[in-house]
Amino acid sequence: MTTTLKIDFVSDVSCPWCVIGLKALDQALDRVSPDITVDLHFQPFELNPTMGPEGQDITEHITQKYGISTEQAEANREAIRQRGADLDFTFNGTNAAGGGRSRTYNTFDAHRLLHWADSQGEGQQKAFKEGLFKTYFTDGESPASHEVLLKLAAEVGLDEVRAAAILNSDDYAVEVRAREQFYQAQGINSVPAIIINDKHLISGGQPVEVFEQALRQIASQG
Repeated sequence: MTTTLKIDFVSDVSCPWCVIGLKALDQALDRVSPDITVDLHFQPFELNPTMGPEGQDITEHITQKYGISTEQAEANREAIRQRGADLDFTFNGTNAAGGGRSRTYNTFDAHRLLHWADSQGEGQQKAFKEGLFKTYFTDGESPASHEVLLKLAAEVGLDEVRAAAILNSDDYAVEVRAREQFYQAQGINSVPAIIINDKHLISGGQPVEVFEQALRQIASQG
């Protein structure tokens, strides 16, 4: 007998630990299949809701926001890069020469498209979310760029004309802000936050084994 669990994956497009969390969750789901399946939905969270469209240098942003040194920021990025590599994801970080992913950006428009994508057929939202992670963290492109967002939407099979209409309007802005406020009111102030069946919370980019154990335990409760 197969058990289906509802999962709300609260995350931001520009959050590296959200990539790690999703990749680890995916591997855990492979381990528990076919006994356990999930109804997965991505929910919005903005790490930098007041960030301007031009973004900010990533090292400058991290050192200012968290009060750490440039050396600490580099060490953190290397740890993230290694965790990603262990999960078959490539983080192309910034470097002193300015190469790689060098800026952080506002992600609100990306979240509006993600909200819409959730209604566009099974797997469409996840494909777009995974594409956004690769576009930003691996390819170093801006998730605030409408050109980048439309190109990705077309690549994953979404209606590019409708996506353009959304970006050129305020469509889904109210809905996204409402979802953000809902999860903040529930005490979610860091991501990723993985909520299973509306009551079980797993925080952070946990190892595959942690997700696997949680999925099996919750499924066994019926």
